[in-house]
Amino acid sequence: MKKERIASVDILRGITIVAMILVNTPGTWSNVYAPLLHAEWHGLTPTDLIFPFFLFIVGISIAFAYKNKTKTSKTYKKVFIRSLKLIGLGLFLNLFLPYFPFITDMETLRIPGVLQRIGIVFCISAILYLHCNWKVILGLSIATLLLYWGFLGFFPFPDGTLPTFDRAPNNWVNYIDLNILGKHMWKPDYDPEGILSTIPSVITCLFGILIGKVLMSYQNKKEIMLFVIAIGLLISGYIFSYWFPINKTLWSSSFVLVTSGWAVLILSIVYFITDVLNIKFGGIFKYVGTNAITIYFLSSFISKVFYLTKVGENENIHSYLFKNIFAQSFLSPEMSSLLYALVVVLFYMLLGYILFKKKIIIKV
Repeated sequence: MKKERIASVDILRGITIVAMILVNTPGTWSNVYAPLLHAEWHGLTPTDLIFPFFLFIVGISIAFAYKNKTKTSKTYKKVFIRSLKLIGLGLFLNLFLPYFPFITDMETLRIPGVLQRIGIVFCISAILYLHCNWKVILGLSIATLLLYWGFLGFFPFPDGTLPTFDRAPNNWVNYIDLNILGKHMWKPDYDPEGILSTIPSVITCLFGILIGKVLMSYQNKKEIMLFVIAIGLLISGYIFSYWFPINKTLWSSSFVLVTSGWAVLILSIVYFITDVLNIKFGGIFKYVGTNAITIYFLSSFISKVFYLTKVGENENIHSYLFKNIFAQSFLSPEMSSLLYALVVVLFYMLLGYILFKKKIIIKV
């Protein structure tokens, strides 16, 4: 595959990381535009697309990285080591706030997280890709989405009551997290990166693998093929949502289909612009995408440092910068909050540019 086509994936990966940093670092959570927040429960906002997009792109990367790999102990070792690195980085971020470096209480340490889920999903998806052809992967994906719907919607709880798709405690995703993770969750009643919802998130990655196979297999009119697949996923996902609502926390089957559809659609547009029309587009996003995990980790780590480091008695670095630089402007509170996030984004885009120009690629 030509470098330009791989660049298309890097651009989409970079856009995803930039969007992730944008929604994670507002000036104040009290004033944020609605599209930059997750849906309260059922529903879909632009912010809800970001994490599934990244898992989808992980799948595309697996398709290229492991297409000629043999099923040897060396290959498995690399997969497991990379997965453990990602999980370890995620646990470090959870440990850092508020316990690191003085661990005083582990009873409420959050165990799940974004990087932990990426590590687990990468491991399972890579192994499946090494052992299965595209037909098996597609069949397994469809079967899993249907079984997941059946289990969450119809399998009774131990006391005989039927589950719902509502918030805790009457759905299986929250029930399992509460009984296994207990206090080690993001919220007292649920975790968006919990145990059971990791299963359908693997399917998001597998769909990325299948699209990677499309990019490698079709020589002409790839953008048309991608567009057709995108429309098919979107239509099926929105129809399915009548029975299984679109929900990020549950990572519902309709959520998998719809978010994958949007990912393929945007990829087809980027591919058409960069590869078919040969228009130089999104170079800065490509720079960020080349070191995606590194930049995401640094943004999360530095953000936590800013929140933890006190300035005076009642403020931290984050609140001090926002109040004294951004909140003093003539802009509305929401725009001031967004402006802070945009400045943070520009900083990491510049960092990505510098790393790329110096040919520094930090692989996790």
